[in-house]
Amino acid sequence: MSIGEILAVLRRRWYVMVPLTLISLLGGAHLYRSVPVAYQSESSVALLDSTAVAELAPAFGNPIANAGGSLVVTADVLIRTLSGTDAARDLQGIGVTDPYTVGFAANTSGPMLTLSVTGTDRAKVLEETNKLTAFAGETLNALQTAAQVKPAYMVQAAPVVLPQIPVPQMKSRYQQVLGVVILGTTSAFTFSFLTDSTLAALRRRRRASAAPARGRGRRKPWGRQLDATALLSCYLALAFFIPSNLTLPGMGGVGTPANVFALLCLFWYLAAWITGRMRPAPGTRLPRVVMCLLAFSVLASYLANAMRGSSHKEVLAADRGLIGLLVWVSLVVLVSAGIQDRERLDVLMRRAVVMGTVVAAIGFYDFFTATNIADSISIPGLQSSVAQITTLDRGSFTRPRSTTAQPLEFGGMLAILLPFAVQQAFDPLRRHLRGWRRWGPVVLMGGALPLTVSRTSIIGALIVVLVMVLRWKPERRWAAIGLLMGSVACFKVIIPGLIGTITALFASFVTNSDSSTQARTVKYSAIVPYLTERPLFGRGFGTFLPELFFFTDNQYMLTLAEMGLVGLLALLVLLVTGIHQGGAIRRLARTESDRELGQAFFASALVSLVIAATFDALSFPMFAGVFFLTIAAGGSYLGFIRRSAPEPATVESVCSPSSQPPADRIRVPAP
Repeated sequence: MSIGEILAVLRRRWYVMVPLTLISLLGGAHLYRSVPVAYQSESSVALLDSTAVAELAPAFGNPIANAGGSLVVTADVLIRTLSGTDAARDLQGIGVTDPYTVGFAANTSGPMLTLSVTGTDRAKVLEETNKLTAFAGETLNALQTAAQVKPAYMVQAAPVVLPQIPVPQMKSRYQQVLGVVILGTTSAFTFSFLTDSTLAALRRRRRASAAPARGRGRRKPWGRQLDATALLSCYLALAFFIPSNLTLPGMGGVGTPANVFALLCLFWYLAAWITGRMRPAPGTRLPRVVMCLLAFSVLASYLANAMRGSSHKEVLAADRGLIGLLVWVSLVVLVSAGIQDRERLDVLMRRAVVMGTVVAAIGFYDFFTATNIADSISIPGLQSSVAQITTLDRGSFTRPRSTTAQPLEFGGMLAILLPFAVQQAFDPLRRHLRGWRRWGPVVLMGGALPLTVSRTSIIGALIVVLVMVLRWKPERRWAAIGLLMGSVACFKVIIPGLIGTITALFASFVTNSDSSTQARTVKYSAIVPYLTERPLFGRGFGTFLPELFFFTDNQYMLTLAEMGLVGLLALLVLLVTGIHQGGAIRRLARTESDRELGQAFFASALVSLVIAATFDALSFPMFAGVFFLTIAAGGSYLGFIRRSAPEPATVESVCSPSSQPPADRIRVPAP
C-alpha cells in the first residue's frame, strides 16, 4: 500500500477523519484548560553516622547502622518505612495530603535520600515538603529508639538540600493532552479505513450482481509502492545510525526515532490489513502467537502495577513499557505477516548485516582512538535518555560502544547478527561477489566482539563458533579452526595485553574474585523479596527503575521482578521458539544453503538465550529491535520453506496411471 493510496482513503473518508480529529483536538484543548498545573518541591537528606561510631569500630550495638555494614541499608529501611501505609497515615495527620515520593538520590551510591511532594497549590507544596523532611528525621529516630539504640550511637538524618521552591510540572500536563490527541487521531485513522473497507465490500457485492459496465480507467496512485521490507530497512537505518541514547523529550529510553517510526509502520500495516490489501502469509503464525503470550504477560503486569498504588515514576515507566511492547509487536507483525516474498526477506537480512557491519567499523574507530563517536553526534529535537555517558575502560583498553548506549549492547547486537554474516558469506548465490564483500562483515563483526573486553561478547562469539563450525564438513571445519587460531595470534600481536585481559576476566569469574560478578550474585538474593511480594505478575513491566531500586544486570531476574513467573515463562517460550524455528528450518531445508540458514537462526536464538543472563538485554532499544526482528524472520523463513517442501506421497500418487504398464503386459498370477 503506497502513501498515495493511504492519502486517497483519508481524502475519500474525510467525513470520518475530520470530525474525529477535531473532537480530539477540542478534547485536548479542554483538558489543557481544565487540568491544573502541578508543582513539585524536593529536598535531600543524608544519613550520617554517630560521633561515637565514627571514633571507634564497628557498630557498638546499633542494629540499624550495622545492617549489612553500610548506611545504605539504613537508608533503604527508612525509605520503606516512609513509603508504608502507616507513615502515609501519620503524614496525613500533620497535613501532608498531596502525593509524595521517597527514594535514593539519583547518580549516587551513598545513603542520600530525595524527598519530593507534588500538588496544585505552590505554597502548600513547599510547606508539605518541610513537614516531610522533618518527619523523615523523626521516623529514623523512632526506629532506633524502638531498637533500644543508645543516643550516642544513633544515626542522624542531616538535610543537605533544603526544600526547594516548587516548580511547575508541565510535562505530565502535556502528556495527558498529547495522549488524548493521539488517541483521537488514531481512532479517526482506524475508523476511516474500516469505513472504506466496509463500503468497498458492499460495492463489490453490487458489481457481482450487476452486469459489468465499461468505465473510465482508474488513475494510478501517486508514489512508489511501499512494502514491509522498505519500511523495515528505514527502521534499521534509524536504529543503527542514530545513537540509541538519543530520544524524543518526555518518552524516555523507548522514544528513539527508530521506535517512533516502527509505531507509524504498525499503523501502515493495520491500514493495509483492514482494507484487504495485505494478508499474512501461510505458515508464519508461530512468532505472532508467541508474541501474544508476551503481550498478555506485559498487560497483566501493567494491571498489577495499577492495583498496588505505585509512585508517579513507576506509572510513567509502565506507560513507556507499553510503548516498547507496541514497537516489538510492530516488528514481529511487519516481518512475519508483512513480507510476502522470500526474496524481499533475503534483502532485509542482507541489509541488516551490512548496517551491523558499519556499526562494528565505528566500534573499531572508538577502540583505537579511545573515544566515543556517538558523544559528538547531536540531533536537534533529541536529547540523551542516559545521564552522563562516558568512555568506559577495562584494564588499559577503551570499551567501544559505537552508536549503542553501552558496550554490552554493542557486543550483544553483533553476536546475534554474526551467524547471518557467516551464512551469507557461504551462500552460493553470492559467490559472484568479491571476497571482501562476502567476508568483510564476518571479519569486522567477529573482530569487534573481543574489543568490548566483556564476557558477554566472548560468550556470544564462542556459542556462534560451536554451533556453526561443528556442523560444517571436515575440510571447512578444520580451515575455520585454523583461521580462528590465527586470529587469536594476530590479536595478541597487534593489541598486546587484550587476550590476557579477557583471560583474566574469565579466571576471576570462575574463582568468584571479580567485583562485578560478586555484585551480580548479591543482587540475585535482593530480587527475592520483590518476587515473593508479587510472584505471578510482578510489579509492572518497566517499573524496576535503577534510580528507585538497583541494576539487575540479568534479564531473567529483571523479568521476575517486573512480570513475575508468568512473564519469565513467556520470555523463555519466546527464546525457545527462536531455537525451534532454526532447527525446523534446517530439518525441512532441501538445499545446503537453507540448512546453513536454519543453523544461523539456531545460533542467533541460542546466543540470545545465554547472554540474556549477563545483562538486562531488552532494556536496550537497539538489541531488542534486532532480537525481535530475527525471531520474526525465523518464523517467516520457516513458513516459506514449509510451503516449498514437497508434499508426502500418498497411496494414490505412488504409481500414476501414465506410469502403469499396458493391460496386456500385466501378468496375472496363477491361482
